[in-house]
Amino acid sequence: MYALLVPPAAWLALRVGSDNSVDRLIVAGDPDAVDTLAFQEVFPEGEHVVLLVEARDPFAPEVLARVGALEEALREIPEVSSFSALTLYTRGRGGFEPTPEKAAAFRAFVEGSDLFRKQGLVGSDFLGVPLELKVSGGAERDRVLSAVDRVVDTLAREPGTELAVRGIGGPYIDAYLEEETRSASLRYFPLFGAFVIALNLLLYRSKRTLAAFLMVLAENVLLTVAFAWIVGFTFTIVSSLVPLTVLITCTATLVYVHSRFVEAPEGADEDEHLVFALTNKFLPCTASIFAAAVGFGALAVSDIRPIREMGIWTAVGISITWVMVFTLFPALQKILHTPTRHGRRVAGRWFPAFAARIPRFSYRWRWVLVSGSLTLCVAGLVALLGIPGWIEPMRLETGALDYIDQDLPLVRETRRFEGAIGGLTETCLWVRTPEYGVLDPAFLRALERFSSEIESDPRVGSVTGPTTVLRWARYIGGQGDRLPAESDAWTTLAADLEQLLLEEPALRGYVDLESLSQARLRIISRANGYEAHEALVGFVRERWSAAATEPGFAGCTMSVVGRGLLQAKIAHFLVPTLAHSFFLTAGIIFVSFFLVFRSGAARLMAMIPSLFAILMMFLLMRLLSIPLNVATILIASTVLGASENDQIHFFYHFQEKRGSGTTEQALLHTLLISGRAICFATLINAGGFLALAFSSLPPMRQFGTISASAFLLSMLADFTVLPAALWIFFREKPDVPAGS
Repeated sequence: MYALLVPPAAWLALRVGSDNSVDRLIVAGDPDAVDTLAFQEVFPEGEHVVLLVEARDPFAPEVLARVGALEEALREIPEVSSFSALTLYTRGRGGFEPTPEKAAAFRAFVEGSDLFRKQGLVGSDFLGVPLELKVSGGAERDRVLSAVDRVVDTLAREPGTELAVRGIGGPYIDAYLEEETRSASLRYFPLFGAFVIALNLLLYRSKRTLAAFLMVLAENVLLTVAFAWIVGFTFTIVSSLVPLTVLITCTATLVYVHSRFVEAPEGADEDEHLVFALTNKFLPCTASIFAAAVGFGALAVSDIRPIREMGIWTAVGISITWVMVFTLFPALQKILHTPTRHGRRVAGRWFPAFAARIPRFSYRWRWVLVSGSLTLCVAGLVALLGIPGWIEPMRLETGALDYIDQDLPLVRETRRFEGAIGGLTETCLWVRTPEYGVLDPAFLRALERFSSEIESDPRVGSVTGPTTVLRWARYIGGQGDRLPAESDAWTTLAADLEQLLLEEPALRGYVDLESLSQARLRIISRANGYEAHEALVGFVRERWSAAATEPGFAGCTMSVVGRGLLQAKIAHFLVPTLAHSFFLTAGIIFVSFFLVFRSGAARLMAMIPSLFAILMMFLLMRLLSIPLNVATILIASTVLGASENDQIHFFYHFQEKRGSGTTEQALLHTLLISGRAICFATLINAGGFLALAFSSLPPMRQFGTISASAFLLSMLADFTVLPAALWIFFREKPDVPAGS
């Protein structure tokens, strides 16, 4: 049956795409997302990039000649439209020739107004060529960007003036992120596969056991990824972790089951012992997988779509793991005759001697271990939340540029461009008027005053709207770039705008020509992050409330919309995502322990290693200046959901012996039965996530290294803090040696 599922599962898995766009970050149904979609039906935001033509003197005749050639070549790409200062000059002055006299005239033209700088059309050492890409979907975007890059490469190869042309903008960032997401599997899976092979041969030293492991893992990941296509999920910077997380969980569970199987007593019937091993591990494996699955499923409370999908997707993948561990794996054990320790020597022969030392060591240092771990936990909590007035809470990163290596040319150029134009955060205002109201002279006059008030704020780089078009037209016509304040002049200006909208299709992105009752304002600002953006939005709404009393705005409404708004909301949802999902996961695990163990001590103390590891991880992040972002925000839930497996197995076997023995006997029994598997499973968890350290995306590298560290810390607490806490709780002393 499983063999028959392989071809369709592989076919579906290969059809799962990638999407890191901002639109996918907010759950459908969010009010701002709904408003933005309605706004985009009227004013499609499109895809915009800027080509920076960099030269020592960007106004040199030979440089301007190359810019003209670049724009002419770009016009051959049907999906691309360009707009530059040279385009404006050519149209307004009836042409341009790259002569010293014309170049000097063009320089004077550009330097005569700050409109060019604010719109990113000119800088100290570059000319900007903004492009609008008429594309839909990532595949078409990548194709058009490739065509643009070919034009740029051809220009760069031509002999002549030394200049560089660099493309920046959201489409380039999204394309980079999606390519890295796609290539992630090509790097992580081989690394993890090699890790599993090496670890399996080291632990069990059996090719038959290795074959059983690999077949289960391959089937598991195929079915998990196929599920994503069925429900419409895509790979993002977050959900690319799903197959790896499922593989690690599956491998660790297989280790728990198979380690119990290989510990067959001398002379035991292998079939009977296989049944015993499955029976003995069924409850702890089921409880741990259930807790992990529902814990990841708790991420469904997030209003960040990739995190929500990642939680549901991982929960389903882990559930598939449970089914396969108790169906396909035992069948393969039987078919392949996987050997026990009597048929093949296994690793860890040193462990019994090591385990025998732990109970008395933990008793001797019980107060130091418990008090020290609690102190470090408090330090980790302070590192995460801070202390009001003393220590700031951990910083959140939500911008797409924060997910990319800051040394890349794409990032450096984008940051430089951001400084030149006064910011890169885009916020759109959707102004609706009575029918035909956009061309009302009183409305346009009031809109210009409102735009000027917004643009005067130091946080704002520029405000572009219908009246900006009039400013350009007046400047090109030699009348300066300021619009008159007198109301009488606006009748003529309104007629000019109507004519311009008919002549220039590109200008219709600011006015809805069908109803002439909707206008768009585009604000570029330095408002990075939710708090800064909310402050700017509050300022805009305050100014609108004051301006709405003007006669020109009678019957008008204004809404803040756009991708910039959605991007800012992501930061707002990150903290609730961390808190809600973590506490839901902790609560679910707490209930699972109650149902399995029915012991107050077990319920409380079983979570000590995981909480210790998580809070220590936040302390480590703070010390290493690793911020919270869309990937690292998941570490707490991920570590808690995965590491609690160790504690469930630990307490299950502890209670096996505790009913008929002392605390020391129960601890020794637990360590001998599950201790070796805990070590092996921790190595798998840590090693699997450590493969992410090879990612070129900083959040993925950070997630991998910090998660791996947390798993090792959790194992350390399993063998030290947890036994010490049990000694304190049960108030017993080590057994008196026989004959003493």
